[in-house]
Amino acid sequence: MTETGTADFHGELLTATTPVPARVPGAESGVPLLVAAMGPQALRVSGELADGILPYLAGPRALAEHIVPALTSAAEAAGRPAPRIVALVPGVVTDDVDAVRAKATESLAFYEQIPSYARVIELSGGRRAADLAVIGDEKTVEAEVRRYRDAGATEVVFSGTEIAGEPDRRRTWRLLGELAH
Repeated sequence: MTETGTADFHGELLTATTPVPARVPGAESGVPLLVAAMGPQALRVSGELADGILPYLAGPRALAEHIVPALTSAAEAAGRPAPRIVALVPGVVTDDVDAVRAKATESLAFYEQIPSYARVIELSGGRRAADLAVIGDEKTVEAEVRRYRDAGATEVVFSGTEIAGEPDRRRTWRLLGELAH
């Protein structure tokens, strides 16, 4: 659909057809394919075929030592440019680090039971998922964002910014907006 502007599929349970082409002449499809890849096989395939990846709970160490090399090596072998690496990071700017870390420990704990996440948490040097949450004042969070970028993340996207309440969420967004410029 993104390439031709049309769909023509007739399956047992699903039929999809486009009554009129949706492609605009001269326009590029421009829909990037980003994959939530962190394991070796997913990184290889993503490097060969995807526009980028969305690793979640992969800290700077896992990015630099495992994820980025595997992804870029696969892209190079396929004759493709290095894909985007959009690091998804739970984090918030706050002065109440201990309380927010406790909330993060509770809200992220289920990831520790999922083998792919447990592996990347370990590769990142963490014992728990919450160890990878970026929590602290502006200076601390800015330094951690820089570590992700230095490790190979082309973009850093924060999640879970609401965990500390509205004032800290706004503080987080304000800082991230400043860092984006």
